[in-house]
This record gives sequence, C-alpha cells and structure tokens, in this order.
Amino acid sequence: MFEQFFITKPATEGSGLGREIVKKSVEKHLGKIEVTSVIGQRTCIVSIPIAV
Repeated sequence: MFEQFFITKPATEGSGLGREIVKKSVEKHLGKIEVTSVIGQRTCIVSIPIAV
C-alpha cells in the first residue's frame, strides 16, 4: 500500500506517489502509520511524537 507507484485507480487518475511521500515524511519525524481495514471502511492513524 505504501510502495512507490502503487495505485488502485486507473493510471490516468494518479501517480501512486502520495502514500509513499506521506510514509517517508512521517518516518522522518520518527512517527508511524497504522492502517486497519474491513470491508467498506479503512482507518489510518498517523502518530508523530512531540517534544515537551
């Protein structure tokens, strides 16, 4: 799902780079992405630690 150029739409409707860019940005900030999926519903949780 987070691989470069992975798309679920026709090729004319996207490049398949969006999720990979998000994943790299989150990891650069020492965060994580969790994805759960059931039929008809997908949940994505993005966690990025903050310094206090």
